[in-house]
Parts: sequence; structure tokens; C-alpha cells
Amino acid sequence: MSGLVYIISAPSGSGKSTLVNELRKTVKHLEFSVSYTTRQPRGSEQNGREYYFVKREEFERMKSQNEFLEYAEVFGEYYGTARCFLEKAKGAGNDLLLDIDVQGARQIKEKLPQAISIFVLPPSRQALESRLRRRSRAEGVDSDQVIQRRLNAASKEIENYPNYDYVLVNDQLEYSIDQLKAIVLYERMQRSGKAEGSGEELAAQRKLAQECRQENIGPRLAPILSSFAI
Repeated sequence: MSGLVYIISAPSGSGKSTLVNELRKTVKHLEFSVSYTTRQPRGSEQNGREYYFVKREEFERMKSQNEFLEYAEVFGEYYGTARCFLEKAKGAGNDLLLDIDVQGARQIKEKLPQAISIFVLPPSRQALESRLRRRSRAEGVDSDQVIQRRLNAASKEIENYPNYDYVLVNDQLEYSIDQLKAIVLYERMQRSGKAEGSGEELAAQRKLAQECRQENIGPRLAPILSSFAI
């Protein structure tokens, strides 16, 4: 494989985790970096699956020993990507997918400028608010203050979308899954020459990926950005 690094970022509630989970089911030779965090598990989350849940003291120890490729503090909790995941993927000849926020993405691009970055957007502020309220109710935290904090954070994160190679609007789940898969396979083909699929499938991959290129998606974003007052 090509040993590529993919970065995927999105505001909380944009559906990124669902997209990533579906991608991992269908794309071979793609390893997923499970981040470390000091926050508490939510709902059905399991240690080692969604995150490695560690105490703040352990996270600080890992920081001091330079064990993180990147780390950031979000809502008062630490999140970080351990270097060992990159080394493991390279050793196996696989690509690596990093599910990280805009702070972490900035750090990765500084260290690995060839990394491919993808930003996932909700279709509107209203849609994001509805998703956040559903999630909060499921977590037993139906608080307007929490929702507003997350919406404000989302607006600030979305301001960083121009720094990404691709922007994917997650308004139709199945289509968004196809677009994300197409981006991964198209970049793999472009950078390593490894094509996966027939000529017709490769043409479809290219079309879907190009729809999300930063330079091509501008008109699609205008109403979304307007809903966030950006």
C-alpha cells in the first residue's frame, strides 16, 4: 500500500463517527488510530474502541515523554494521537486514518504536510442543533447551555474548513459514505498508482472525490456557512 495518512475532522454532531465506521468496513489496508482522551465514556462507548480513556495524570505522563503525534484540549479534556499508530501502520504497509479535531489536524499537517485532510460539514446549523439535542438526550444531558457551547464551538471549527483538501457535506448518509470512500481510494490511486476497481468504478471514484475538492465545492457551501453566520 501507499502508506498515506488521512485526516478527518468535523464539528461534534456532524456524523463523522458514522462515516468513519462505514469506511473502515469497506476499505482494506486502512488502519484507524484510536485517540487517547481524559474525558469520561459516553453511552455505549468502550475503552479501546472509540477511545482509550485514561486519567489526566497518565495523559500528562505520555505528553512529557513525547508519545503523542498530536494532542489538543477540547472542552477542558485532552485528546491525543499516539505515535505508535503511525509507526505500526507504516510497518505493515498500510494507510492510516486519523479522526482528530482542527487543532490536532493543524499539528499533523505541520509534521506531515503530505497528509490528506477531509472536513465534514453538517448541512446547516439547524440540522446540527437537532443532532446535538438528540445526542444530549441520549446521554441524559438535555441542557441548552451545553447545546449552545457545542454550537459555538462548531462555528469556530467550521471557520477552519479552507485549510482542508476536501470538504464533505454530510446531508445524505449513503452518498456521503460513497464520497468518503471515493476520496480515500482516489488519493491512493493518484499517489501510489494502485487502482482498485474497474475503469467505470475508477471514473466514478474520481467524480465523487472531485466534487469534494476544496476548489470545487465553494458554491455548495454558501448557504451552510451563512446558517452559521460565517
